[in-house]
Amino acid sequence: MEKFKEIVKSFVSGNDIHVAPLGAGHINDSYKAVVDGEEYVLQKINHAIFKNVPELQNNIVRVTTHIKSKLKEKGVTDIERRVLNLVPAKDGKYYHLDADGNYWRLMDFIKNSKSFDSISPELAEKTGAAFGEFQNMLADMPGEPLYETIPDFHNMESRLATFRESVKNNQAGRLSEVRYLVDEIEKRAEEMCLPEKLHREGKLPKRINHCDTKVNNVLFDAAGKEVLCVVDLDTVMPGYVLSDFGDFMRTGANNGKEDDTELDNVSVNLAIFEAYTRGYLRTAREFLTDSEVDNLALGAKLLTYMQTVRFLTDYIDGDIYYKIKSPKHNLERSLAQFKLLQSMEENFTKMQETVRNIWL
Repeated sequence: MEKFKEIVKSFVSGNDIHVAPLGAGHINDSYKAVVDGEEYVLQKINHAIFKNVPELQNNIVRVTTHIKSKLKEKGVTDIERRVLNLVPAKDGKYYHLDADGNYWRLMDFIKNSKSFDSISPELAEKTGAAFGEFQNMLADMPGEPLYETIPDFHNMESRLATFRESVKNNQAGRLSEVRYLVDEIEKRAEEMCLPEKLHREGKLPKRINHCDTKVNNVLFDAAGKEVLCVVDLDTVMPGYVLSDFGDFMRTGANNGKEDDTELDNVSVNLAIFEAYTRGYLRTAREFLTDSEVDNLALGAKLLTYMQTVRFLTDYIDGDIYYKIKSPKHNLERSLAQFKLLQSMEENFTKMQETVRNIWL
């Protein structure tokens, strides 16, 4: 506790300081800090994943500052609840480096808020509107492109290059077991690299993306009715809007679980797909191009395919990246994601029609 207090004091002064664990994040360690009655979120940043913390923090400062300016233009009065607010350390930096080489940051705690882990069509529509508005507010942010906090995070060509190297090396001796799935991935490789090709041809722009568009990264008011703000901004960086759109569909529009061993449970939920699309296009309409809209449904397939590739890569490598619960866990994840991809392929015409009908 004394160590936590010293870290908090590197940001704010106070006599009565209490720190307790907050949530169960997969990447960063989060704590709630109360300093003389004022509430904050204290986080230890995982610098094994986010290797350039100063640039990461600069991204977040730029994004939140611009969102605040947009909210002021709209006459929003409770801005402190509508966007994350980083607290600078006493040395002026937006992070603190402790004696052990760990990076920390402090943010205001957004009171009377809640998030959801489950999804419904009504909630999907509000989530889609939240992420669409998030991108819309950042569409005209000035200055240089944001720093890529995880380089090539949603670059399918790069993911496939890594995958093919793993297949070539067959490090864990598992290739013969999954050869059929490797072949299925290769059959789809050209289609799934289309966004990178379109970008090189000048037909698909890169914008500011969230890159982790899960429902639990949107805060709602205590009643769960009104969106407050989008949170978890570590992966905000340049990308294609179809990737953000598809990332939600991969997680939110799946009738099964990400690692479901009962593959009959796994399929695309078209009601969730339609609801999220309706909310997203309502708030993102101002800045989207026809090319971006035409490829939104592809984004759902792309991100599901990408996650199949990532899980299978780790299985072939011997489970060196993702935490696993059993020796076959990454294979089970791969098969569940591939089943979702197949369901999306079967329903792709319907998904494209849904996007087109809502857009028009």
